[in-house]
Amino acid sequence: MDLLKIYNTNIETNKIEEIKEFKKGAWINLVNPSESEIKKVCENIGIQEDFIRDALDDEEKARIDQEEDDNTTLFIVDVPIIEKSEENDIYTTMPLGMIVVRDDFFVTVSLKKNKIIEDFEKKKIKNLQTYKKTRFIFQILYLNSSYYLSYLKQINKETEIAEYILKNSMKNKELLKLLSLEKGLVYFTTSLKSNELVMEKTMRGKIVKLYEDDEEILEDAIIENRQAIEMAQIYSNILTGTMDAYASIISNNLNGVMKFLTSITIVLAIPTMVSSFWGMNVGLPFEHSPYGFVMMVLISVTLTLLVTWWLKRKDMLS
Repeated sequence: MDLLKIYNTNIETNKIEEIKEFKKGAWINLVNPSESEIKKVCENIGIQEDFIRDALDDEEKARIDQEEDDNTTLFIVDVPIIEKSEENDIYTTMPLGMIVVRDDFFVTVSLKKNKIIEDFEKKKIKNLQTYKKTRFIFQILYLNSSYYLSYLKQINKETEIAEYILKNSMKNKELLKLLSLEKGLVYFTTSLKSNELVMEKTMRGKIVKLYEDDEEILEDAIIENRQAIEMAQIYSNILTGTMDAYASIISNNLNGVMKFLTSITIVLAIPTMVSSFWGMNVGLPFEHSPYGFVMMVLISVTLTLLVTWWLKRKDMLS
């Protein structure tokens, strides 16, 4: 798989085309690049390797960094991704780097493939020109916020399905599913708040030049991001409450089971105790009577019924 791709807008057709050379106005996309690819890009467009390596750090936080010496600006935002596992899909985030190299190049860097960049590569985004770097950044930010909203709706649906299953049967699989979704919401909320700071800082107009048409895209991205933050917090609060409720239900069910088993143990202990008395090598009533066994059984049954009636009155046996 080619980890380094270069795209450029054909001025004549106004369409995005994949090219092989580093042409001014081009968009360079890197997905988990090798050392040789990092060096190749940096040497051809004249940027520091640290800008690319920072974006490849899985723990890197959303931020903006400017290098005045070579007039390069690095934007890092967190994008939502879904990681596949044997048990459940895991909702998490990862850094996406966007590097504006003077007026010459636009570079995107990520550790893994993600839906945001794939949509641009598949030409699903309208009015995309690789040489309009400010608009390109804002389009990525807007699409990123939209994907957060989409994934949050998916999380909400999966939560409802897990709750429905849990109402009918308490399964560890569904409880672990809710726990995984709750963790995903925490990641989303943290990342969305970091992205908001990056967008607001950009909105102040000191990072990149703002154009009137492009500014509307950024404003829409900020609104979508804020809506995603509110949704993530609401879903997280609901899910936390749901988890607490099910923990209480499980604890209550366990207490009920233990109470029932204890009551059954008491009931079964009566006939065992009576039969033990008549098994002793000492003189006992009905010892020589032909109806002794029947009398022993009647006594056991009577005592058992009395104990059972008393336990039911005390609500210890349902």
